[in-house]
Amino acid sequence: MIRLVLADDHELLRDGLRGMLDAQDDMEVVGEAADGGAAVEEVLRLRPDVVVMDIRMPRVDGLEATRRLAAAGSAAAVLVLTTFDLDEYVWEALRAGASGFLLKDTPPRRLADGIRAVAAGEALLAPAVTQRLVERFVQTPVAGTPAHDERFAQLTDREAEVLRLVARGLSNGEIAGELVLSEATVKTHVTRILAKLGLRDRVQAVVLAYESGLVRPGEAPHGAEPRPG
Repeated sequence: MIRLVLADDHELLRDGLRGMLDAQDDMEVVGEAADGGAAVEEVLRLRPDVVVMDIRMPRVDGLEATRRLAAAGSAAAVLVLTTFDLDEYVWEALRAGASGFLLKDTPPRRLADGIRAVAAGEALLAPAVTQRLVERFVQTPVAGTPAHDERFAQLTDREAEVLRLVARGLSNGEIAGELVLSEATVKTHVTRILAKLGLRDRVQAVVLAYESGLVRPGEAPHGAEPRPG
């Protein structure tokens, strides 16, 4: 079962989400919160698998709550669910440690699938905002270069290659096809990459890859740059 905490200041929305998600055979809503501070307390107390987090809430918003959970070492994946499809919200949510982003008008079936995806460590973005988010990366100043981040030096050539493709948004199956590997082998590479870089999931890997300059929008995804470090 995927254990869930719902964080939203609208009680009616929480009730609707609870009813829909509890109806799924593999999901259980174990807690609710009406603001970010309460959400942090509930998540640390209940240790769910996924937090469905609104961004705009009173007192402590969803972005700050996500940061606090990351700082506390919470293993719960945060799925941001909001009415605001603005680039700055998406980018800041991912930087804060969110594992995915969907709009509140997302169909119920896609929301359930999204929860399953982030619970499994997959990256997730609403299709309507994905392209704008990538374009925003172009405008985001690069904090450094791969050669300046010692963590990348721990990666093998193949792992660095896999990381670039993960950052492009490719699934394990697509990466396997690109590199002519088995999907199980790709999954092993991804697991090792996350462990070596000290990251929780694929989304954190994507953010690090773009912010460090390991990957830049517009370049060829395979073999475009020499191995960092």
